Formats: sequence, C-alpha cells, structure tokens
Amino acid sequence: MRPKIYLFGDSITEESFGAGGWGASLAHHFSRTADVMLRGYSGYNTRWALKVIDTVFPTEEDGNGDPPLAVVVFFGANDACLPDRYAAFQHVPLDEYKENLRSIFSILKRRWPTVLILPVTPPPIDEAARLLHPYIENPSGLPERMNDTVGAYARACVDVAMECGTIAADIWSEMQQFPDWGKSFLSDGLHLTESGNRIVFEQVIEKLRDAGLCLEHLPVDLPLFSDIDPNDPLKVFG
Repeated sequence: MRPKIYLFGDSITEESFGAGGWGASLAHHFSRTADVMLRGYSGYNTRWALKVIDTVFPTEEDGNGDPPLAVVVFFGANDACLPDRYAAFQHVPLDEYKENLRSIFSILKRRWPTVLILPVTPPPIDEAARLLHPYIENPSGLPERMNDTVGAYARACVDVAMECGTIAADIWSEMQQFPDWGKSFLSDGLHLTESGNRIVFEQVIEKLRDAGLCLEHLPVDLPLFSDIDPNDPLKVFG
C-alpha cells in the first residue's frame, strides 16, 4: 500500500532505528505515507556493499519489485579507515570508493529508473575519542581514522553525486560548523549521539525535499480520521 524508502549503509545506518535515531525519525516523519526500510550493515564498506547489493534489494522475480521512492546510500566511514592502522581490512582506496559509489548508483538506477538516490557523506571523526574506543586491539596506539582523510571521502561522495545528477547530504561539512561538534554529535568519535542523529535526519529531509520528495506531495495510505463522517463512518471506505 505504501511506497518504500530504503536506508542502505553501515553501522551508522544499522543503529539508526535506536532511540533518537535518524532512521526512526524518518519513519515517524513519513508515517502514513511511506515505509522506511532499514538495510544497515555494521562494518561494511562500499566494496562489500557491492557484493551484497543484489541480495539486499528485491527484484520483480521476488514478487516485491515495485520501485521505491528513494534509496539513502550512507557508506564511507569504513572505506576511509587508514591502510596502515588496525582497521586496514576495512580500507578502500579513494578512487575505488568513488567507482563503487558510481556502481551502486548505476545498479539501483538500472533496477528502478525513477528512484531518487541520496548519498550521505561519512561524518567527521574525533580522533582523540577514537583512541578511547578501539573495537579490536590497537597495537600502534594511533586512531584508525583521521578527520582530514575522511574529509577527502566526503568530498568524493559529493563529487560522485554531482556526476550522477543527484544531490548529497554533506554531514561531514555540516557538523563541523558547530562548536564542540565532536562531543555534541559523536558518541565515540565516529557513531552518532542523539544530537548527531538529528543533524543527519534534518540533512536527509532537506535534500529529499529539495528533490521533490516531501509530505505535501505524498498521499496518505488510508482515509484520515478527520475525513470520516460520524453519521456514516463506513462511507469513506467505499
């Protein structure tokens, strides 16, 4: 009954339906008009995303191939892991990252020509906080990501979006406009606080609206309570 909006990304997407999460906020925002479908995979980079994309998204042969309204593509934080640090196995070189984003765009557009694809840049990195939150042993004592490096991936994401004729939500730049952004928006130097989730939600909603995808243009799935005639309640249901 309702069209779909898919969220395709890494742990920042996987966690987005938690309390105060940006995905949960999207689901609430589009309630009665679209179903927000979570497809987040912790630790994944664009190389791995391409390996699973045909499994992640339904086809007509699956009996569920109706085109979604949009796919939010949110990778890059893991691609940007440094190749000489403890998370090197997640690293994807910058040029390959760009090509992978192009491929993701092309695959989704071939499947659903009308779909809106919204890339989201990785968030900025608080390097000092990352040292306090290694997820495996860190023998070098150095952060596995650097903010300047992640910035290059964020700019690449924006560039690929422009190449593909779409727009990107540049949260790397947006978050750093605020003082004390590391503590305000990041819980461990990478993942989002409730305030960080709010920034992502607001950026995604703004970009979707700029592309014409907003509540004002979407019909509700069933009659609203205000449309029901108290003297003939069943009339509105035909």
